[in-house]
Amino acid sequence: MIMENHVIWHEGYVKRTDRNLLNNHKSGLVWFTGLSASGKSMIVHNLEKELFIQGIRTYVLDGDNVRHGLNANLGFSREDRKENLRRIAEVSKLFADAGILVLAAFISPYREDREYIRERFKGDNFFEIYVKCSVEECERRDPKGQYKKARAGIIKNYTGISAPYEEPEKPDMVIDTEIFDVESSVAKVLELLKKSNILSIK
Repeated sequence: MIMENHVIWHEGYVKRTDRNLLNNHKSGLVWFTGLSASGKSMIVHNLEKELFIQGIRTYVLDGDNVRHGLNANLGFSREDRKENLRRIAEVSKLFADAGILVLAAFISPYREDREYIRERFKGDNFFEIYVKCSVEECERRDPKGQYKKARAGIIKNYTGISAPYEEPEKPDMVIDTEIFDVESSVAKVLELLKKSNILSIK
């Protein structure tokens, strides 16, 4: 994809810092990665609810949801997965500029793609959280019945079965959902955000 040289970025008169001051908290991206059924979405939606109660403006970007619209034309090949996350990174940048704390829940199985997202948020408020869970436990949970279909060959390129998942090497936090329940997982993320001074303007 090549950007034409006549396409110019227009700076607005209202800055991100202005929006953060109005909101009385900082914006940024909290990226949750992990296998399907590891507990990403459950943690993210409960976290969003808790942050909302605290007056924090957030928005959840969920891997399944964006494939109903924005990324409906993408499949699960290596290139499509890459483009899927590239688009989400750019959408997250726009949300962050709008003063929103983005909570993104995506399997995002490849380190290369996650490093791309981290690089797009270089010098910004970015947190990578690895929601850890063994394939065996995820397959036991299997709330959507997808692991069973993947084992039967009905679903191709399924992460953890017929496609790889590359564990994060240096995430900002690891949450093992075979040890921590949803409530304690949310509490851990809240503590990280508080310690990082995201939930207030200082």
